[in-house]
Amino acid sequence: MSTAKRGSAVTMHEVAARAGVSIKTVSNVVNGYQYIRPATKERVEAAIADLGYQVNLSARNLRRGRTGIIGLAVPELSLPYFAELADSVIRAADARGLTVLIEQTGSVRERELDVLSGQRRHLTDGLIFSPLELGPQDAEALHVDYPMVLLGERIFGGPADHVTMNNVEAARAATQHLLDLGRRRIAVIGAHEGETVGSAALRVQGYRQALEEAGLPVDPALIGEAGLWHRATGAETMERLLDSGVEIDAVFGLNDALALGALHVLHARRIDVPGQIAVIGFDDIEETAYSSPTLTTVAPGREQIATTAVDLLLARIEELEPGKPFAQVITDFEIVGRESTLGEQAPAV
Repeated sequence: MSTAKRGSAVTMHEVAARAGVSIKTVSNVVNGYQYIRPATKERVEAAIADLGYQVNLSARNLRRGRTGIIGLAVPELSLPYFAELADSVIRAADARGLTVLIEQTGSVRERELDVLSGQRRHLTDGLIFSPLELGPQDAEALHVDYPMVLLGERIFGGPADHVTMNNVEAARAATQHLLDLGRRRIAVIGAHEGETVGSAALRVQGYRQALEEAGLPVDPALIGEAGLWHRATGAETMERLLDSGVEIDAVFGLNDALALGALHVLHARRIDVPGQIAVIGFDDIEETAYSSPTLTTVAPGREQIATTAVDLLLARIEELEPGKPFAQVITDFEIVGRESTLGEQAPAV
């Protein structure tokens, strides 16, 4: 039975006395020092649990010259993907004793640059940064004097650890999923005209690859442009494609918000999904499992992105391997089949 003290803080000295070890040994256990005998570690951990001892993170971080806070800069939390990514980062950081300070850049170039050098940086030990407006020409701006992990597809080979999705292969697989179902007139929603870097360019590249491998021509009339990847722009692009009279039997939304907007229009026009037009999205946000019909989508490894980014950042903060070359990690993906492509054959939520 626990004998945790009530109304007063348990000290490290009391834990040491209970476990029959030195205060230094307790400190080594608390701080994860690996060269400790298993039996000794078990005694200390049992004493910690029995007494209800809690690590004073503020004092520990102060001694180390750290705040215990990391920054996360994303374009906008109104986009479900970034909201859910932020949630995943917060949970991963919390499991490692870190707090997350979230900043929104609004997909504005000046604000993205300000994130890198703004006053908030002295409040944090490092930054996880997901830009949408910076590009390869801005790689020099990533030369900062604090630990940073880059997310997304805007800058490759920059001076930072980088975690990104397998956009081309995932988009190719999404298109192949539709081809395997017998669809041949596959529209894509969310293209950015003239873009050569970024999620849109890479996902359209995967779409094109799948069609070419199937021996099908890429019809420019089936490539729907959309600026911001919101439900409204997805709906507007779907309206334009339908009004153009182009033959369509499937739609690939380059993110789930776009695909959900397309679904809304198809429902309003009483077009059967997937009977007449099948729809697939990208991101596997929570809403896709509860839309009507439920939305087939690409799960791009969001939890893996979050935990990998936090671990890479923490390793830089802790200087576990000084001078280690910057890493690029490409996460796994899977196609999550639901009603919008599989109909009644889709597995239950």
